[in-house]
Amino acid sequence: MASRTTSSLLSQALLLLFAFSSLAVARQIPANASDINPFTDPKDDPFNPLGYITSNGLTAMAVAITLAIALPQTWFTWRIGGRFMLAMVIAEYTYTLGIAFRFGLHTNPDSNAFYILYYLFVTLSPCGFIAAEYVLLGRMARWLGANNHVLIPPRRITLVFVCSDVATFLTQAAGGSISASAHTNPSKAQAGSRVFLVGLVLQLVSFAIFMCVYTRFIYRVRKYQPEVWTRDRGMKWYKDWRALASAMWLSCVGILIRSVYRTIELSEGFDGFLTRTEVYFFALDFVPLVLALVCYIPFWPGRFIPANAALPEASPRQPSTDGTLPDKTPDLREKEDEKV
Repeated sequence: MASRTTSSLLSQALLLLFAFSSLAVARQIPANASDINPFTDPKDDPFNPLGYITSNGLTAMAVAITLAIALPQTWFTWRIGGRFMLAMVIAEYTYTLGIAFRFGLHTNPDSNAFYILYYLFVTLSPCGFIAAEYVLLGRMARWLGANNHVLIPPRRITLVFVCSDVATFLTQAAGGSISASAHTNPSKAQAGSRVFLVGLVLQLVSFAIFMCVYTRFIYRVRKYQPEVWTRDRGMKWYKDWRALASAMWLSCVGILIRSVYRTIELSEGFDGFLTRTEVYFFALDFVPLVLALVCYIPFWPGRFIPANAALPEASPRQPSTDGTLPDKTPDLREKEDEKV
């Protein structure tokens, strides 16, 4: 499953390169625009896609923070395990690269090339974060032996939601491609931005549904399998699987906040107030995503979930008539007896 997720991420990377070759900013530049100093009045500069001069200080801070998250997680993946989180780790580096392009926009604020690279990597990299959350839920359900509490079978939940992630990615790329030929066609530019917006809305809806599925899963494990819910009660809090579950929920909240922001931002258009105000990018895009990622440094999933977490699914638990679950299936008890 990890290889399938990685392949999905690589496919998105190829699509990202394709989108870069065709995406253009959906804005109109006056044909008779006079020469102006881009640093004197960036807000009214028709060639400046952001409408402000990026801060090198904030950019450097953001790059340092994202690398401080990506590097430890890379080490965790190699030394501890958790290759099923590889989509998140790779996307952290592409997100960092996207932020780094703001350095280029600081010295060349009118550069479409720097803006396109920045916008694509920053906007589309979180697809990798989202894909990792999808994989983690399936792994967690199988590891706990709580398959019946997930609305979608754990082996399929990753496929279902990752496919929706790829579909929304393609929709956003299509919107960008439509905007590519919209330099002199305002209606076409608007159509491209609307298609891009549809992709963001679908991504937001898909992830919101996933959060509901995950919340229901945690609730049902606590209610119907108290022996699983309290299995790590005697251990230190940072070794309790419920800490990982809480970290995942907090991570999902961060991604959801960022998705809402991006949807509202694009609904205003590429020249909207949110797009042309730097503080909102850091407050509503960068900070929520940092929150979503940093949760997994102290609670790295590979430290909790073993590589053979898929084995219990061979003996699925069936709900009893009162809605509870049996302690263990006969096959699972037999396997444990053999180990003893």
